[in-house]
Amino acid sequence: VEVLDAKTKEQLCFLDKVDPHSTIGDIKSLFYKSYPQWYPARQALRLESKGKSLRDDEILQNLPVGTTATMYFRDLGPQLGWTTVFFAEYIGALLTYLLFFFRVPYIYSHTYAFTSSPHPVVTLACVCHTFHYMKRLMETIFVHRFSHGTMPLRTIIKNCAYYWGFSAWLAYYINHPLYTPPSYGELQIKYALITFAMCEMGNLSIHMSLSNLRVDGFRVRRFPMPTKNPFTWLFFFVSCPNYTYEVGAWMSFTVMTQVLPVAIYTLFGFIQMTIWAKGKHRAYIREFKDYPSVRMAIIPLIL
Repeated sequence: VEVLDAKTKEQLCFLDKVDPHSTIGDIKSLFYKSYPQWYPARQALRLESKGKSLRDDEILQNLPVGTTATMYFRDLGPQLGWTTVFFAEYIGALLTYLLFFFRVPYIYSHTYAFTSSPHPVVTLACVCHTFHYMKRLMETIFVHRFSHGTMPLRTIIKNCAYYWGFSAWLAYYINHPLYTPPSYGELQIKYALITFAMCEMGNLSIHMSLSNLRVDGFRVRRFPMPTKNPFTWLFFFVSCPNYTYEVGAWMSFTVMTQVLPVAIYTLFGFIQMTIWAKGKHRAYIREFKDYPSVRMAIIPLIL
């Protein structure tokens, strides 16, 4: 296997006597021995300099190459594991919101430093927001099963800015001394809270169901199906009910607080999750010939 630099086309190394049954992951490990500064997660190997990166589980003999395979290397930059990524995103969003809830100095007028809002819905919103991100952290530890996938450091910085920034924006208005409670009072808050709790339970149920499809971090080749848990019955109608429940939770939070920034955050989240859901939906259809035709990506019968 000849490895060239994708930009300069210069030869970086020549790996002799590579077993035809070796995977791309094995080749990355061999390359790593020659260049310790580029650990496997940081490497991207391609058959063409500007082509698609090869997956780690692809086998050399199954690739369209001859006796000598030429691959192009690209440095992906510093990488971090998914567990670290999620912890950074979620802990930051959680703590940022609490700064505004406790009204630390220099956020609002000095008169309101370390005071609390007289409106019960503000405290309830903080409890819900805290529960949401605590649930995500617990799922990261006990539910999600990660393969050896990583994310570039620059992407993590962008994601953290998104989560932390929006959390601060929401919290600023919800905890503001001039905040006005929802128009329909306790009735609006009550029904929004019930819907929020159901969506959070649904989201957790779906994540646990998806986790059961993975064995030792690798997904079993079958698509998710409903179980005896009623929250998983949404699988009858959509491919990614975890996103459906997530959007539902934030819509409930929007109704509960009746704050415009929350609605904008919900809209942005819905757009992004729809993109992810459609991608997974198309992947299911490509991979499984018997995939249920009635399922949509994220919204039953619609989208």
